[in-house]
Amino acid sequence: MTFPRDFWLGFRAGLPFLLVIIPFGAVFGVVATEAGLNLTQTMGFSIMVIAGAAQFVAVQLMVENAPILIILATSLAVNLRMAMYSASLAPHLGKITWWERAVVSYFMVDQAYAASILKYETGPQMTPRQKLAYYMGVVTPVCPMWYIATYGGAVLGDLIPAGLPIDFAVPITFLALIVPMLRTLAHVVAALVSIIGVLVFSFVPFNLGLLIAALLAMVAGAEVERQISKRAAR
Repeated sequence: MTFPRDFWLGFRAGLPFLLVIIPFGAVFGVVATEAGLNLTQTMGFSIMVIAGAAQFVAVQLMVENAPILIILATSLAVNLRMAMYSASLAPHLGKITWWERAVVSYFMVDQAYAASILKYETGPQMTPRQKLAYYMGVVTPVCPMWYIATYGGAVLGDLIPAGLPIDFAVPITFLALIVPMLRTLAHVVAALVSIIGVLVFSFVPFNLGLLIAALLAMVAGAEVERQISKRAAR
């Protein structure tokens, strides 16, 4: 089978993400096993959920013996961005078949969205098939390596030197993804409000401060966008 040029362009765009995906996945494998999950549970987490931030939050809450509803609500809140990603990609990929949309939905990860949406916006001449090929090209190196890194962390975690700072990958991953997306005042305001909110409400048990901060950030961003639209209409 010959893969189209757009697939390989996406593949190349996805390769740099391995610099953070590998340590990110390894950290989760270590954290999950240290929290008491066995290898099957750890791998099931990464394969079925495939959402690093939500997985870390869920494991942390499980260690704190948080109620199951709190764990689910917090994890869903962390993953609300996926709904926004889907809405953003719909105009570009809405015309592909339903099963192809299902595949894209499963592989909806931050790195794939960030690389793909930038490509789509700079290449409006791309067809839906070309856009799908590019998207799948991005996830091809990223997602399998997430599974492999998780497995490596879970199995070889005891061999990783205690002082090795592999957890640097977690904040760097999200900084690398978020900063290029802060293209409007609404984006910047939402990011700032979320940061301040997390710090202010850090005392709230079971990480519920994260939910509060996310809600405040969405409200702030939406309000700024509304005010800008009102002024433009005038």
